[in-house]
Amino acid sequence: MKLSIVILNYNVRYFLELCLKSVQAAVTDIEAEIIVVDNKSEDDSCKMVKELFPDVKLIENEENYGFSRGNNIGIAQAEGEYICILNPDTVVAEDTFLKLLKFADSKSDLGIVGCKLINGVGEFLPESKRNVPYVKVAFKKMLGNSELYYANHIDENGIGKVKILVGAFMLMKKDVFLDVGGFDEDYFMYGEDIDLSYSVYKAGYTNYYFGETTVLHYKGESTLRDKHYVRRFYGAMQIFYQKHFKKNVLCDFTVWSAVKMAYLINRAPVKKIKQVNTYAFMSTKMNESLKAVLPKEVVLKNCLESIQGTTEIIFDGNSWKYKDIISAIEKKKNCKSVTYKILPKDSYFIIGSDNAICRGEIISLS
Repeated sequence: MKLSIVILNYNVRYFLELCLKSVQAAVTDIEAEIIVVDNKSEDDSCKMVKELFPDVKLIENEENYGFSRGNNIGIAQAEGEYICILNPDTVVAEDTFLKLLKFADSKSDLGIVGCKLINGVGEFLPESKRNVPYVKVAFKKMLGNSELYYANHIDENGIGKVKILVGAFMLMKKDVFLDVGGFDEDYFMYGEDIDLSYSVYKAGYTNYYFGETTVLHYKGESTLRDKHYVRRFYGAMQIFYQKHFKKNVLCDFTVWSAVKMAYLINRAPVKKIKQVNTYAFMSTKMNESLKAVLPKEVVLKNCLESIQGTTEIIFDGNSWKYKDIISAIEKKKNCKSVTYKILPKDSYFIIGSDNAICRGEIISLS
């Protein structure tokens, strides 16, 4: 088997459904398996997977084991030469895995390869490619200077060597993952991707950023950016520094101070009330259920260039390819008055997220 895609899920049933439909469309020409590991979700995620995706291998954990252990459990059952660690709040293009596997096969020193990630309104997510977060670099980022934190030597659409990649999308050979011991289970959530990337790099492999394919990442679903997140993230950084760098009093004090300061100065984000004057349904025919549940006029459109004003665009997954949806959102990223949702193929809800710090929105059509 060429590829095993491992998706760790926790209480994001609708995002998971959309993700799985995009993944299925992306592996039609690849010998691949899809593994969903559920960390004791309280919604009906597992029921949905069993009913809609009977070919997906589902692992139901008896408790929430966190990101590291949950993924390790799934990867232990993976049969592919390559593994892809994928967040459930993502949408991949139909050719994403084909492009990345072709690139990966061309590299004899491959560690991890990541791709370009954008959020729900098309903005590039700079954590797609990062440098090693040495204490000085991380401290400056906390104070608002992220120049050294991100790998800005590579264009967002380019290809290049990078040390740190993001856990929302990581593709590597399973042998490489096992060679470095997998995810360190001392991390419960946050920091695991940094640790794995750095461990792979230290083991002599080369990590790559591949910006010629774009994946949509509804970031707020897996990471709620409140001040408790900040405390947990910098707590994970403490584990990272203690593991990988020589311990000294100054370093310990600096990291401890950063954690305390970050917790104090960061506040929970305020979600703005969204204004929508018109809903533009991008499809070949109108969906009458949209008219019944949405509070404003719904118009049928087939051309993005005709979209004006404060509009929410709804892409019909029954007539649009995921690659074209991702591309369309990315191209209109500078149009701040436009937001987006997707109606997944053969589904009865629309789904989307307007920023990377707050939960997305799901509207049922049934």
